[in-house]
Amino acid sequence: MTEDGKVHLTLRDVSEASGVSEMTVSRVLRNKGDVSARTREKVLAAARSLGYVPNKIAGALASNRVNLVGVIIPSLSNMVFPEVLTGISRVLDETVLQPVFGATHYAPETEEKVIYEMLSWRPSGLIVAGLEHNDAARAMMRNAAIPVVEIMDVDGAAVDANVGISHHRAGRDMAREITRRGYRRIAFLGSKMPDDHRARKRLEGFEQGLSEAGLALAATEFYSGGSSLRKGREMAAAALAREPDLDFLYFSNDLIGAGGLLHCLEAGIDVPNRVGLAGFNGVDLLDGLPMHLTTMDACRMEIGVKAAEIVAGRALDGRTDLPARIELDPKLIRGETLRPAPDRA
Repeated sequence: MTEDGKVHLTLRDVSEASGVSEMTVSRVLRNKGDVSARTREKVLAAARSLGYVPNKIAGALASNRVNLVGVIIPSLSNMVFPEVLTGISRVLDETVLQPVFGATHYAPETEEKVIYEMLSWRPSGLIVAGLEHNDAARAMMRNAAIPVVEIMDVDGAAVDANVGISHHRAGRDMAREITRRGYRRIAFLGSKMPDDHRARKRLEGFEQGLSEAGLALAATEFYSGGSSLRKGREMAAAALAREPDLDFLYFSNDLIGAGGLLHCLEAGIDVPNRVGLAGFNGVDLLDGLPMHLTTMDACRMEIGVKAAEIVAGRALDGRTDLPARIELDPKLIRGETLRPAPDRA
């Protein structure tokens, strides 16, 4: 009994309530050994009625691992990540593994601390957003002796396994689509570089795609901090005021792209004939806009599913045949903010 009068339940309590030995109770709760279905049901019913929860720390001391998977993302409020987390949970829900989440707030020092704390619990696997880490974080992941999957991005070298899209390719493909539609005075509006590595890679790919068409960016507009509709409105207004002949605004994500679209519509700008717009991510927010924003599906759910499958397959089944790198194809979603492509006939 604790100082506040609460009782620590033990295997003996479950044994007495179910009428079977402590060893049998242990086998049932660990899902080990040959136990009849009837006995298993009795033990589980007794444990449930008592509110008994096994002490897995003791088991972890013996195996040096707990059935947790650390999942580290930049932000829990960013609308990009819920689908990734849903994909991870969907796979792990079918196993004994449980995800635990940590946020880095896009700060390398915070990421190092979160990785340190996660690994100190000796998890069965680690899923981390991005490929850019400081030396200490990279060393910890490299020496963790567990499956480590870096997600969202494949443009770079991974510590262990890697699932994501090429952001360089996504930017290049968008530039090719925009220039094919006849736009020539094109601006990029996005998060401040080099803090957002994936947006930076999309910008580099975008500039490559423009260069292939003999073009260069006509303007850029950057912001710091979190994304918002208001920032998208403000950046679109500032860019068009400074460069009135711009005919396309490419935003680094859908949220600021939606803000830019709202500004253009409120200002009476003909979208997509006078000014076209595109974003990135393909989030559900787009379904509520007056016009459907052109964007690119970043395969977020699939990234979460594939990453969790690698961790579960390697950690639980010892599989060595799983790929170390999975590159998914970003998919262009042609909305109403691109004018029709010219007839190729």
